Amino acid sequence: MKIYWTTINKIIDETPEVRTYLLDCPEEFTWEEGSHTHFALEGFNAGDKPNRGLIRHMSISTLPNENTIGITTRIREQCSEFKAVLRNHKVGDKVAIFKTHSNVPLKREGKNVYLLSSGVGLATFRPLVLDYLERADNVNQIHSLNIDSSKDFLFTNIFKSAPDKKFTAQFVDNRKDYYEEVKNLAEDRDGLFYVVGSDEFIVQNIEVLREHGIKPEQIMLDKHEQQRSELLSVDLSI
Repeated sequence: MKIYWTTINKIIDETPEVRTYLLDCPEEFTWEEGSHTHFALEGFNAGDKPNRGLIRHMSISTLPNENTIGITTRIREQCSEFKAVLRNHKVGDKVAIFKTHSNVPLKREGKNVYLLSSGVGLATFRPLVLDYLERADNVNQIHSLNIDSSKDFLFTNIFKSAPDKKFTAQFVDNRKDYYEEVKNLAEDRDGLFYVVGSDEFIVQNIEVLREHGIKPEQIMLDKHEQQRSELLSVDLSI
């Protein structure tokens, strides 16, 4: 396993609680849209065993052609050890990335694509949308639906409807409106549904989609295959 040490080159306050940390691209480091990585802070590998409190599994919110690695995360007042340490990081500080992989690249199968996310989960979809807006080959259209109770919606400069490009972006701030819209989207029995958020959020979306006739193979999750199988094995007969 190769560990890439790199430098924070910019910190963007997206909202009062959400920051994007932009990192220099190490030589030979590559990724594709929908990638996640292990993001670690200095000292994580100083002892005999890795300090897992200084490591987090994070989505990369940028595309390679932006020439920077974006890590977007919510840091609340009350937060974990990892985020408390990260909150004090500044431009020029070193961080590490390793074990980078994409579970949710943009499928180009000539179908409608639906991106379902909660809060900062939208960061996973930012590169997919940029990739689609740059090259729409074999994607019929994309609809993004995001729920964020804070109402501080993310990336509104990118997630804005563009009818000429067959892209629509929708934000809601409550569960009732969100799940009503998911039911409406599930009327497309041939669509591809990407879901990003907490495990609880993912399971609730899977249940709604499955109840409305969407098959497991139409549901894309940012999980490795074993986790994906477990989450999709929800028993609808109970």
